[in-house]
Amino acid sequence: MSDDLAELTDLWPPNSPDLNPTDYKIWNIIQQRVYQTKVQDVNDLMQCLIDVWAGVEPSVIDDATDQRCKRLYACLRATVGYFEY
Repeated sequence: MSDDLAELTDLWPPNSPDLNPTDYKIWNIIQQRVYQTKVQDVNDLMQCLIDVWAGVEPSVIDDATDQRCKRLYACLRATVGYFEY
């Protein structure tokens, strides 16, 4: 690995659900909506997930993106270790 690439990997944030808007915001909403429907089988579940995803409002995605920026800044301010958002 080149020195430049090694430096970049040191700066990359850890794989954290706190930094991933899909993990901390959108999947929670999708899960709640899917759980409201009784599914019969895997195909039914797949169709339910597709329908629920299609119904996620753009404002939810915008909010998750805005929150991600705030969480990234909190991570940068912490520089090392654990941080509370």
